[in-house]
Amino acid sequence: MSHETTGIEYLFQDPKIHLDERVRDLVLRLTLEEKVESMLQYQPAIDRLGVAAYKHGTEAAHGIAWLGEATSFPQPVGLACTWDTELMRLIGSVIADEARVYYRRDPKLNGLTLWAPTVDMERDPRWGRNEEAYGEDPYLTGELSKELVKGIQGDHPVYLKAVATLKHFLGNNNEVDRGIGSSSIDPRNLREYYLRAFEKPFTEGGAQSMMTSYNLINGTPATLYHGVNDIVRDEWGMDGFVVSDAGDIMGIVNDHQYYASHTPGVAESIRAGIDSITDDAELSKQAIREALAQGTLQEEDLDRALFHTFRVRFRLGEFDPAADNPYASIGEEALMTEQARELSLRAAREQIVLLKNKHELLPLNPARCGKVAVIGTHGNEVYRDWYSGTLPYRVTPLEAIRAKLEGEDAKERVVYRDAKNRVTLTAANDGAKLTVDSSGEMRLSQDGEPTVLTMTDWGYGSVTLHDEHLGTYVTSDEETLRVTADEAYGWYVKEVFGLTPVGQGEHLWTTWNGKPVIAGTEGSLKVVEAERSALNAVESNASKASTVSGQSHTTFQVEMVSDGLAEAIAAAQAADTAIVFVGNHPLINGKEENDRRGLELAASQQRLIEEVYRVNPNMIVILTGSYPFAIPWVQEHIPAIVYTSHAGQEHGTAIADVLFGDYAPAGRLNMTWVRSEEQLGDIKDYDIIRGGRTYQYFEGESLYPFGHGLTYSPFEYNDLRTDASKDSVKSIAALDAVDTLQVWVEVTNRGVAAGEEVVQLYVRPGASRVKRPLKTLCGFQRIRLEAGETRTVSFTIRVKDWAIWDVTRDCYCVESGEYTLLAGASSADIRLEHPVYVRGEVIPPRQAGRNIRAENFDDCSDIVLDESKEQREACVRPRTPQRSGWIAFHGVDMDTVSVVELQCRVSGNSSDATIELRLDAPDSEAVARVNVGNTGGAQAWVTLSEAVHSVSGTRDVYLLLSGEVRLAHFTLGANATEDSGFQA
Repeated sequence: MSHETTGIEYLFQDPKIHLDERVRDLVLRLTLEEKVESMLQYQPAIDRLGVAAYKHGTEAAHGIAWLGEATSFPQPVGLACTWDTELMRLIGSVIADEARVYYRRDPKLNGLTLWAPTVDMERDPRWGRNEEAYGEDPYLTGELSKELVKGIQGDHPVYLKAVATLKHFLGNNNEVDRGIGSSSIDPRNLREYYLRAFEKPFTEGGAQSMMTSYNLINGTPATLYHGVNDIVRDEWGMDGFVVSDAGDIMGIVNDHQYYASHTPGVAESIRAGIDSITDDAELSKQAIREALAQGTLQEEDLDRALFHTFRVRFRLGEFDPAADNPYASIGEEALMTEQARELSLRAAREQIVLLKNKHELLPLNPARCGKVAVIGTHGNEVYRDWYSGTLPYRVTPLEAIRAKLEGEDAKERVVYRDAKNRVTLTAANDGAKLTVDSSGEMRLSQDGEPTVLTMTDWGYGSVTLHDEHLGTYVTSDEETLRVTADEAYGWYVKEVFGLTPVGQGEHLWTTWNGKPVIAGTEGSLKVVEAERSALNAVESNASKASTVSGQSHTTFQVEMVSDGLAEAIAAAQAADTAIVFVGNHPLINGKEENDRRGLELAASQQRLIEEVYRVNPNMIVILTGSYPFAIPWVQEHIPAIVYTSHAGQEHGTAIADVLFGDYAPAGRLNMTWVRSEEQLGDIKDYDIIRGGRTYQYFEGESLYPFGHGLTYSPFEYNDLRTDASKDSVKSIAALDAVDTLQVWVEVTNRGVAAGEEVVQLYVRPGASRVKRPLKTLCGFQRIRLEAGETRTVSFTIRVKDWAIWDVTRDCYCVESGEYTLLAGASSADIRLEHPVYVRGEVIPPRQAGRNIRAENFDDCSDIVLDESKEQREACVRPRTPQRSGWIAFHGVDMDTVSVVELQCRVSGNSSDATIELRLDAPDSEAVARVNVGNTGGAQAWVTLSEAVHSVSGTRDVYLLLSGEVRLAHFTLGANATEDSGFQA
């Protein structure tokens, strides 16, 4: 049958043709300029071919965002605390359904390419975007992300419901300097930790898209990182498309200053695997055109990228009859359904973690809890973060608690105090009072009554000011202030202010970006520029005459109208039960572009807890947060502590259900909660192995361990067993590295009511060539058991997943030896152990005479990985030129060759750049010294050699690097074979 008789004009329009052939046909029909235009996030319509306009990128971290009302789910940090893979798949399906609804409304702007989930590993709780990801463990993150991807993309063999975009690849776990900083990640950390979280969503979840990160990876911008093609595409087989993060392609020049112009960065990004550019459209297109003209980019490079993006659009059903695509019929009836609301409530309940429950204070009995004082800002609020959608409704904890105690006396039984101060502001020099009119205009006046503002202290010098009469917040622009904001929200949260004490009752008033607020003309308020030095002078000077930018009246009196703390104490003292709500604001205390300034609660919140406890020890703390907190005092004193993320529309309902026993909590922490920030290293140190990060390597005393969470019923574990046969020699169960292991454990609910348990399975390796984790999660299941019920929980374990990355051979390796399976309720609450023996490999010694890559060290000190532009592997250099650093290579067999020479591929950028060879210890006497000097710059690579005194045996090799020196690889051998191009 001809195309003419079927109404099909082009080959790509025929659904019967193989997908890849259709995509290639379409791409080849595009003109070169159409191809250039289609390389951007907003792909234009191509009317002559019947191709519609399309936009990549709809935010969907925990529900559809920024398009209108949609079902909201808990923050991803909360979803991770559910440890529920089935729930994640169902949530993904709802998100995709609602994306389809908005796509049908406006397919040009509301695309089906969803920017979720965030798979970044959260090895540091200070990360500003902690709310967006799934925790510190790659197995947990991989499993949850994989199921969300499946839900989003659907299970049809041909068509996709929507597209999941994994972000951010790779090593993006700090916000400060993210656009200029480099994440130093050696091969073991890379392969055993950072990559593992991303692998399963691709290989098992089939994710069709990925976003690169803002940072550099070992000195290379992530958009240029070879792992996009080498690992994601070639190793994992990802057949979708890769998108850059917003503004990051231009960031190669603007932020990283990696190139002097945009053209080489754009060209190299496309060659390195970027298929869709989310950036300034005109600059990007101009750079592509210039690169094509210069020959640094070929038309085939564009064809390859567009093949990837259009292939995904084909799979969404865009080019096929709607009747063929089961997802094309999804319409308005799928938006905010009753089933979606119930799923939102289920998620909000499941993510709640009971941190402590002394003397079984919880659950509360409505008939016996007496008068209840609900205290704290979070008690009557539901906050949303930057990637939250527009909530269709919101249930606050106060509303839900009152509903639990319904009856004629409900309002009398539940007393609410927000613990906020009500204040007035007065100019310190002349006593002019701050007033607000009905339009929200603010003025300083000598007449009339001052306006009372409600002040919320978020800690670390940040406050918000709210006019309860108007129901709006004080907000600022670059020139003035008004009381017109409905909430504290935005990329720049302009409703945040500083009121810094500078003397006797005086305060310096500053805006969200640190600009002083001063008195202007005729009673107006002005926002002015000021140097930091001038602000410091004012902060240290209590004089009313202090000035900024030549302006006076820079300080204000903050006068208390009502004391929120005193009101809260009085309410708690008069109540039988006190429930104190504390936590963070997801757009103030840490967010995108802003890491947290500390792990503690706001000082005012800590004091609130302590003072309420002093008058009413029958107290519960509800901690609402986007990340772990350091709360050792709270853990020591408060009898009951509950943690929840900002959980969306059903936030309050879920909390009340847990408090009054209508739902038994079973959430588990997705991160280790440390006792103090002092237990953490530098936030920019990405080496979890040597840095002792996460439960896998942390040897300190945690506040709450990874996987921790209590419930209302005790669960008993029995009979941990496997299907491995006993080895006659080892006398324990043994198996091969290629085997799949079946593991069973019996779990019994010993309580009087039904409940849920998260059964966790870890593996602890035995003796190893390298430093191994203390334990590693290898399985988990969330189960529900009736009172007295016993269930046999089964796990299927691939022994190959216990592999380490062998840096001596650049491959995964399962070492021979004993491994211990650990079953329990958390990483620290291990109930049963079962040893097995694995017949794997013994890693052989390194052999002298072979080329050894510097990045493949076994240990290091004061070293970072950096870029070697002449080859794909990273090089190493001292962390700072002023301090030497060393790398170690353990077990080098010196007898394989007659070692007489050290040969190094190096670059030097200072006269004192040297490399010393030492044996067995970093402080031993040098047996060779290579004077590198200045080779002509950091990327001017040469090969240098130096004689070595005769050595033999198997030795540990240490290379001490000093000055501005980089080392790519080295050889210990008989003689040099490579022309150095440089004479030392």
